[in-house]
Amino acid sequence: MTIDSRQIAAGMLEAVPFVRTLGVEFVEIAPDGADGVRVTVRLPDSPATHNHVGGPHAGALFTLGETASGAVVLTAFGALLDRAVPLTVTADIAYRKLALGPVRATARLGRPATEVIAEFDAGTRPEFPVRVEIGTEDGEPTAEMTVLWTLRRR
Repeated sequence: MTIDSRQIAAGMLEAVPFVRTLGVEFVEIAPDGADGVRVTVRLPDSPATHNHVGGPHAGALFTLGETASGAVVLTAFGALLDRAVPLTVTADIAYRKLALGPVRATARLGRPATEVIAEFDAGTRPEFPVRVEIGTEDGEPTAEMTVLWTLRRR
């Protein structure tokens, strides 16, 4: 799989203005195993995104994780965008520990991309999870998230 990480990041920032509003930065977009994708995004520390205890607001963390998952979907299934619309079905997040300072979210495709594409090509509307680990820049886990996506036919 060839990945143009600059194109993916630019596409996300263009398509989702809220990501720009929060100042989300794209750190890494890379292959992950034989048939997967890994994306890491970063939320800089800013008083504008803080909650009442000085860490990133839960909504900012959710957006960070959902953004990472969306970039995974765009990377893995971008070649289908002329005939498929990726949509979020559900998203679950568990906040485990207060995050302070800049935060990173790393997302990984939960099913092989080839399997999802085969289901789509067979006429079904596949669903697939993207798992997201959220934590501090030094690697301390603070939240985990799973976003369930589908590919709807255009």
